[in-house]
Amino acid sequence: MFWYSNGTNGWGYALMTVSMVAFWGLVIFSVTTWMRYPARGEQRSTPVGAQRLTPEEVLAARFARGEIDEQEYRQRRDALHGEPAR
Repeated sequence: MFWYSNGTNGWGYALMTVSMVAFWGLVIFSVTTWMRYPARGEQRSTPVGAQRLTPEEVLAARFARGEIDEQEYRQRRDALHGEPAR
């Protein structure tokens, strides 16, 4: 190990190993952060391709799926429009 008597002992090799791992970890972290940074500015509250539905459209979709009956649909629709209950 010490063929040329360069003065490097076991601690020197351990320090070189730890610093090399830290260096490449920092490089990989920096590249990953740099690649993800432009996408961070374009974040949206809804998934890509999904549109934001109005409350009336959500209510109509629930009625179409059969989650609510016609009477409940009409009551909720009237409540959304601010009409008094019948």
